[in-house]
Amino acid sequence: MQNSMHLLRTRRFVPIFLTQFLGAFNDNLFRTAMVMLVIYGIYRDPQQEATFSAIAGGLFILPFFVLSALAGQLADERDKAAIVRIVKTAEILIMLVGAAGLLLQNVPALLFALCAMGIHSTFFGPIKYAILPQHLRGDEVLAGTGLVEAGTYIGILGGTLLGGVLVLQNPDGSFHAKWAAVAVIAVAIVGRITGHFVPPAPPDPDAPPFHFDWHIVRASIRLVSATLHIPRLFLAIIAISFFWAMGAVLAAQFPPLVKNALGADQTVATLFLATFSVGVALGSVAINRLLGGEVSAKFAPAAAIAMGLFVLDLYRRVRVWPGEGPELRDLSTFLAMDGSWLIVFDLLGVAIAGGMFVVPLYAFLTTTVPKSETARTIAANNIVNSGLMVFATLVLTGAVMMGVTVADSLLIVAAASTLAAWLGWKLHLACD
Repeated sequence: MQNSMHLLRTRRFVPIFLTQFLGAFNDNLFRTAMVMLVIYGIYRDPQQEATFSAIAGGLFILPFFVLSALAGQLADERDKAAIVRIVKTAEILIMLVGAAGLLLQNVPALLFALCAMGIHSTFFGPIKYAILPQHLRGDEVLAGTGLVEAGTYIGILGGTLLGGVLVLQNPDGSFHAKWAAVAVIAVAIVGRITGHFVPPAPPDPDAPPFHFDWHIVRASIRLVSATLHIPRLFLAIIAISFFWAMGAVLAAQFPPLVKNALGADQTVATLFLATFSVGVALGSVAINRLLGGEVSAKFAPAAAIAMGLFVLDLYRRVRVWPGEGPELRDLSTFLAMDGSWLIVFDLLGVAIAGGMFVVPLYAFLTTTVPKSETARTIAANNIVNSGLMVFATLVLTGAVMMGVTVADSLLIVAAASTLAAWLGWKLHLACD
């Protein structure tokens, strides 16, 4: 059974782990503070709030679709550690804009900073997975991938909790996010410091040369077609994409679901986001234990089916939940209600199953191609992921505008999980 904890004592892993952790922490600190401020402090209309959440999610994901081809080529052509330092410097500048948006309660500035953070994550994304085969042994890659994914979601948890806590209510009933503005800048600076210690990861000297293509559309088409024509990579990427599309729908709907379907305040919305983060982290570590360090998709179908069943049970409970009271319920009031802990349990189950589903697939992508092509493979995956996520958020936005409730949108996730299970089964048959 592969023990992954020894990696947390090694210079070849800890700096990239911490840098990724802090990036995820800051992403979600900013996004949570922004969403809580806008939904509870600026907007007062349920449809407007749900639409804002979906648009914000789409703006963050769109750069992955547009710029991943350039990011993947750059990461395979240059020293990945040097790119990390450039990207983390850019994060500081972006968060200065985001902090101004939080202080001024300026929605356009907030959305601009969110999109810029999407660009930041687009260029960092291929590196965080592609660098692992360069610094880790073959039998450590699954463990390292699981720790990175777990660290990502622990960072999401921390950022989500802090982002929710730092949006405060004034005596007159209005909200402010002054401390969140300070925090996002401070975390970006610490992330730049940890990025400085990532060991060099230059291109493989024996790798065949490739022509760097700056044409975004052509490069994206070429990169995706070069990857997806390989059946095992096609199945893995499409399966991962379904996972992220489902996650995008859930994450976009958590705050409006809590407020408008469960009649609860931002403390409960923070609990939901935190529960989801903890669950994915637990699933990411657990699957390495189950597989014993082996890169395999044999548990993917069962994990996807479990996700769907938990989502259906969540939908069933939300549909019969008592309507809004005279005031939004706080955390203690919500948890004291019958069935509240079962809703939290459903969320945790969805997330644990999701972590168990996706981690082996990422490890599969980075171990079945030459090291000189890992970043481009991850970039191709990110293009397809983001395309399906943007499509899912557009479908969600359209459905909300047509009158579909946030509770009913959970059925979209449940339906997609059956397709993810079928793809996981096909991949298991093809490769294991």
